[in-house]
Amino acid sequence: MNLDFSSKNLSFLKFHFIGFIFSSILIIGSLISFFSFGLNFGIDFKGGTLIEIETKEDVDISQIRTSLNNLSLGDIQIQEFGSKNDILIRIEQQSGGDKIQQNVVELVKTKLNTDLNSSVNYRRVEVVGPKVSGELIQAGTLAIGLAVFAMLLYIWFRFEWQFSLGAVVALIHDVILTIGIFCITQLEFNLPIIAAILTIVGYSMNDTVVVYDRVRENLRKHRSLKIDQLLDLSINETLSRTIITSVTTLLALLSLYIFGGSVIKGFTFAMIWGVLVGTYSSIFVAAPLLKYLDVKRDWTSTSAVDSTR
Repeated sequence: MNLDFSSKNLSFLKFHFIGFIFSSILIIGSLISFFSFGLNFGIDFKGGTLIEIETKEDVDISQIRTSLNNLSLGDIQIQEFGSKNDILIRIEQQSGGDKIQQNVVELVKTKLNTDLNSSVNYRRVEVVGPKVSGELIQAGTLAIGLAVFAMLLYIWFRFEWQFSLGAVVALIHDVILTIGIFCITQLEFNLPIIAAILTIVGYSMNDTVVVYDRVRENLRKHRSLKIDQLLDLSINETLSRTIITSVTTLLALLSLYIFGGSVIKGFTFAMIWGVLVGTYSSIFVAAPLLKYLDVKRDWTSTSAVDSTR
């Protein structure tokens, strides 16, 4: 199978307005869903209790759910992970402070030990208070902001401000769409999702840098080419690398999503979405933006050669 697109000269810039309109619709939809539905924060961010148990015999989740619902503790999420003997229980935060949260843990343990016809091993118990959850939200937001800012500085020093601005716009585009899909689907948004977003930022930036490095090289080699033709040439020359990287990454992520269990489903879903969005933005957002940012052609300095060439 020949994936060499360098001689095919596919015209991506011809459709860049469609790409901009499509991206604008997705961003507006994401912002509307964020302010309308908001994120479904997990215990990490809204506080609560997490209990991980292991039973010696298979236990029906509906039996655990019925047993714990009788305690009137509000929203309780119960799910299997790994095997039917491994159960994860999430309980919403109770009013009354840390002492009440600890009482909830003891109440749940007593109820499970009484109602289940199997011995229970409590592997992990975590209680997250409102203060800690608020600090985690701030830390997560700060981490994403610092990552984007660091990327901006890196591209600015390696290339020029035009490339830096284009890359950061593409990054913000990817982050907004990732948050938007979690608002629409109402999948749980927790610390692993923050890790996924930071990984998406790095992946998207890597894709964009590969294209930008080829653009810079072609600006020196093909001074007579119009900017549209030069950008198309650069995208085509790096397209095979982009497709191969994205497909192989997606295959691994799909395997994790299908066979990895429910505990990492949110993380892998975010990564799958991020790879798709990052690949799209590097071709239809980051590269076409250079057309409007007055990229100079008189490159006299050379920098580190891209490792993928």
